[in-house]
Amino acid sequence: MSETIAGITVPDTTLVREATALVREAADDTLFHHSRRVFLWGMLKSAARSLEVDPELAYVGGLFHDLGLTAEYRTKDRRFEIDGAEAAYTFLRDHGRSEEEARNVWLAIALHTTPGIPLHLAPEVNVVTLGVETDVLGLELEQITPEQRAEVVAAHPRPDFKNRILRAFYDGMADRPDTTFGTMNDDVLAHFDADFERENFVTIIQTNAWPE
Repeated sequence: MSETIAGITVPDTTLVREATALVREAADDTLFHHSRRVFLWGMLKSAARSLEVDPELAYVGGLFHDLGLTAEYRTKDRRFEIDGAEAAYTFLRDHGRSEEEARNVWLAIALHTTPGIPLHLAPEVNVVTLGVETDVLGLELEQITPEQRAEVVAAHPRPDFKNRILRAFYDGMADRPDTTFGTMNDDVLAHFDADFERENFVTIIQTNAWPE
């Protein structure tokens, strides 16, 4: 039976059920409920913008976007966003979705911490960024009605979410600090680790091997 939260229907399909089971097994409560909220916020904001979004693709994008932070899916040599994007791409192709559809979800996840780009791409890319910006950063929260907020949070609670999501980011990236260069993710490492040394883009330019 389909589930409806704040007017958004979670598709009752094999693909969605298997995506839910996969993420529920890999992620803790904080990441799972966050990922479901990302889907719901993203769909609400997409609807307000009259974007036509494939709900199955949006669901996988939302559910898998932080999968690269989990012990089962994270690597030690690439950005956590890529880990989740690769898992989503493989999952969708294995479930009969086209190369283009799977690639759009790959982009949605890979770019969800890269501001200014996703909202110029396909609706399935938009929806993940819109959801993440709402749930983590509180951007344009006023576009979600109090009633919608209450219904989503009742279904997927946010206990101590700000602290818990920061810790989840840190735990998922602490052993691959080099992958945070050029992203906002190095802010997280600097917050938790006083010894973390950021790479500096200007210094790299000034000291690289090219002679003047």
